[in-house]
Amino acid sequence: MMARASVKLGKLLRGKYVLDRVLGIGGMATVYAATHRNAKRFAVKMLHPELSKNEDVRARFLREGYVANKIEHPGAVDVLDDDTTDDGEAFLVMELLEGCTVEQMADAIGGKLEMKAALAITYQLLDILAAAHDMSIVHRDIKPANLFVLADGTLKVFDFGIARLRDATSQTATGASVLGTPAFMAPEQAISAAEVDGRTDIYAVGATIFMLVSGEPVHYGSTPQEQIIIAATTPAPSLTSVIPDAPAAIVAIVDKALAFAKKDRWESAAAMRDAIAAACKDEFGTTPSPKTLAPLVSRTSGPKGRAVQSQATVLGPQEAPAPPRKASSRRPK
Repeated sequence: MMARASVKLGKLLRGKYVLDRVLGIGGMATVYAATHRNAKRFAVKMLHPELSKNEDVRARFLREGYVANKIEHPGAVDVLDDDTTDDGEAFLVMELLEGCTVEQMADAIGGKLEMKAALAITYQLLDILAAAHDMSIVHRDIKPANLFVLADGTLKVFDFGIARLRDATSQTATGASVLGTPAFMAPEQAISAAEVDGRTDIYAVGATIFMLVSGEPVHYGSTPQEQIIIAATTPAPSLTSVIPDAPAAIVAIVDKALAFAKKDRWESAAAMRDAIAAACKDEFGTTPSPKTLAPLVSRTSGPKGRAVQSQATVLGPQEAPAPPRKASSRRPK
């Protein structure tokens, strides 16, 4: 896939954008760093050629790409332009971000983050999701790889609308139904896309905190299919199963987000956000701040920063289940 993507380097799209380098490749698209004819740099997300041949998929890709623009929150990555190449390949143009994904940040320091940093991320994430849910927009694929932190610690969220596109086109594209990322998937999402709502995103936020502070997924599975089955049928363990000394208030917040039944979770992203703010005030003496994250971004990206290699990619159904990062008593025998 990299060889195929690299062939396009140097190509001029619609007389405006020169593709400079590959940032990432996913199941549906490749993302490039590109330079506009006015010398401004952007990220260009190109739908894979085999998917662009399907007129309905191509149209949906261009339409769903603009979902984030409706949210009107600075944390949602806007789409600035769209077009189709002379060869019929659809592409979206976005701001080129400098910093790192949350996944990269955790990997750079041993696979997990301190609680204060994880909550600084999820506090911002929940504020963005609150704005999205107010517009009846559900992300469907919240995970560390889709969360991007700028040099000043500000969070950006990739791929609003694109996960819904993947749901709608997975049968056409792959012959298999894929609803999200198994390691962060709520029970109802593992069963049916029709059951997904804002509380599904809240579960994924809980699973993200769980992974970030422990280095372990909520559920283990040897294949994505097995992980989906486990997600659909097995309640999540308490955060205390991986961090026995975690503050009780924070354990309660995460465990409620990971409740098996939607009705038992936080009623809204805003409610969970406010609970995190209160818990951080009690535990750390201050509310969550982007400043907590800035040193971690610098450590991960270097002093000049760099465009994340997975910016705005969408992983397809070939994605492997989240591997355990360290020895654990929860690991299957």
